[in-house]
Amino acid sequence: MTTTENGSGTRELAGKRALVTGGSRGIGAAIVRQFLDAGAEVLTNARSAASTPHDGATFVAADVRTRAGAETLAAAAHELLGGVDILVHNVGGAGPHKGALAIPDEEWQDTLALNFLAPVRLDALLAPGMRERRTGAIVHVSSAATPLAPPPFLHYTAAKAALENYSRGLAAELAPSGIRVNTVSPGRTATPGGEATREQWALLDEGPGQDTTAPPIGRDGRPDDIADAVLFLMSDRAGWLTGSNLVVDGGEFPRG
Repeated sequence: MTTTENGSGTRELAGKRALVTGGSRGIGAAIVRQFLDAGAEVLTNARSAASTPHDGATFVAADVRTRAGAETLAAAAHELLGGVDILVHNVGGAGPHKGALAIPDEEWQDTLALNFLAPVRLDALLAPGMRERRTGAIVHVSSAATPLAPPPFLHYTAAKAALENYSRGLAAELAPSGIRVNTVSPGRTATPGGEATREQWALLDEGPGQDTTAPPIGRDGRPDDIADAVLFLMSDRAGWLTGSNLVVDGGEFPRG
């Protein structure tokens, strides 16, 4: 069950201004909904103006794969919210290929732009305001599969590995200013985008892509499972956590 109140019954994010990228469906939509329930004012985006975020959230169409798109979204955050206290980089993804050497150059560039450069650019545009106020929290959504580095998704896991490395360095830099930076790494989660990607992988006739075995915990993840972790990291309950990577995968990818 999702909890949006602390032990005293106060909504955890009351008065906070949040930006959640890619908040129109799946994990992003769950994060937006939980943040709204917890009292935050939420701005979110997608590439298309036809996207439908949760009622109560403010929406801006912006393609954060480009510098111009990141600047548009950051400007909207300043104009509509007056800055942000919470920043969640959720948007991401990539399609499978026969192997690492079959991934086209342009897809490497697109995947790096979406999964790595978009967070880097938005952090650079919005974290200075947090630094001035000496408070803030940032979460980068990565992938539990990053250490496995499956060849059909090597462009994706390489971008996420870079994101995790960057997150640790940024956490060290911003901690003295009262800003926490953490990563959440989901495992297999039941979302429309995830299901479509797994179907594409199965069509490649690559064994792992056809694996339908549930993680050890007995089921696939739900969007709210990931949103719960993000909400926790943004709350005061995680006030002494920074530079961490919270893996939420039901035991799918055991760590050594």
